[in-house]
Amino acid sequence: MERTEFSLQPQRMCGHDRRRFLQALAIMAGTVGAFEASNKASGAFAREAGETSSRTVTGSGLIVVTAPRANIGRQVLENLLQSGSRIRVIDRDPSRLPEHVRKRVEVVKGSHADSSVVDAAFKGADTLFWLCPPDPRAASVEKAYLDFTRPACEAIRAHGVQRVVSVSALGRGTEVAKRAGYVTASLAMDDLLAATGVHFRALTLPSFMDNVLRQVDPITSQGVFFSPISGDRKFPTCATRDIAAVAAKLLLDRSWAGSGSVAVLGPEDLSFNDMARIMSSVLGRRVRFMQISLQDFKANLVRSGMSEAMAQAMADMMSAKSQGLDNAEPRTPESTTPTTFRQWCEEVLKPAVLKEELAYA
Repeated sequence: MERTEFSLQPQRMCGHDRRRFLQALAIMAGTVGAFEASNKASGAFAREAGETSSRTVTGSGLIVVTAPRANIGRQVLENLLQSGSRIRVIDRDPSRLPEHVRKRVEVVKGSHADSSVVDAAFKGADTLFWLCPPDPRAASVEKAYLDFTRPACEAIRAHGVQRVVSVSALGRGTEVAKRAGYVTASLAMDDLLAATGVHFRALTLPSFMDNVLRQVDPITSQGVFFSPISGDRKFPTCATRDIAAVAAKLLLDRSWAGSGSVAVLGPEDLSFNDMARIMSSVLGRRVRFMQISLQDFKANLVRSGMSEAMAQAMADMMSAKSQGLDNAEPRTPESTTPTTFRQWCEEVLKPAVLKEELAYA
């Protein structure tokens, strides 16, 4: 396929198009929807914080899953359900869990930042899947990650949880990771968890293929997606389905010990220009990539309701990725996962675009 060159720049757009593009930046950051979801009122199935369901599970082998409705967490949970494992989940609003999940698991209602909630959830647990959710309005990235995680660390110690698998980021040991915003805080969170003495594995991840779904609107209506990262920089990208598969395998394996990391890098390194060509081929229409400035990126996050500190942390992370943060991890057969970007586009993106087109019709 011929290489497609993109020359469109944000400043050349008309006012309406420019506003639409900038509005999508906050969606691309993946924070606004998560914040809104966490603040919805509890439904009929909800219980008081820290209260467990009547389907109490005791004894060894119990796996606790946090963020069970998040993109990664729900797929981890589905994999574990297929294994027949005993599972307990922590959820702010259990009524929003699928019915088949509620029938199969024990539920502790509340936030996993709450000491009373994690104290109830971790009793009798062997293994924990830890995912720190985004908090776009936090006063600092340290508060969003470290303060959120400290109650869990105390509960891990108190209840003798044996193993923890945590969602984290690439870049440990690199100079740029010291000033990488969300990534810097995520790596510090890993250190807190590992310091409990638990057997620990951090899933060290690049950006997700699934993040493209946050730009379905401009892809469908205008044939473009964007990022502050250069369109020519190649980097690993992975599908959340593969992250969930790796996580579930670790959670079900009671033989590993010590503290370490497991990288999930997808099958190949791609640039945004590469992705644009693949999307164009799969969707049967031209899709272009457009780089926008970090200044526009951060400013729109603030306008969308993100705190100044968290918007700066997001911009710092994007800057670090532009400097090769995600390229430091050597690719190995073990870190290479199967879902290609083309396959993901065919199976996930294309149906989402078709659904968006119906909404426009």
